[in-house]
Amino acid sequence: MEVRELKTLLVLMRDYGLVELEIEDKKGKVRLVRGGARAAIEQAESGAETHLAARAATPIKMATRHLEATAEEGGKAAGKIDLAANQRLIESPMVGTFYRAASPSAEPFVEEGSSVRKGQPLCIIEAMKMMNEIESPAAGRVIKILAENGNPIEYGQPLMIIEVI
Repeated sequence: MEVRELKTLLVLMRDYGLVELEIEDKKGKVRLVRGGARAAIEQAESGAETHLAARAATPIKMATRHLEATAEEGGKAAGKIDLAANQRLIESPMVGTFYRAASPSAEPFVEEGSSVRKGQPLCIIEAMKMMNEIESPAAGRVIKILAENGNPIEYGQPLMIIEVI
């Protein structure tokens, strides 16, 4: 497969939001995978594999929910999170594994009480061997980290509470 054909496939992947694409034809087999910090293209032609650098994927935009505080008689509802007017609930935009740091030996991106700016990485969600950086949707302060490091998470699961400034 020629470089111009690979570039065309990369543009199609970006335009349609594809994370992975695998095509096989007479010339060989090509598998394109987009990643958070880095992407690699694996191309197999006549039994030989070559690796080409590709455009990094756009960071995942946060799924956020802005909830009003609710007072219920007799206590809080099970599984319900009450937020103040200036707080935002950061939810997982995908199913995967939650990580607070880029690597096991690295410092966590944020701690409870940390000040954050809009677009700053908060955590990483690993999904299908791809590391997806989750960014802060607004400037503020991390009030509470709800997810446990290294644990599996579901789509829409609360990750953190941020107090917006």
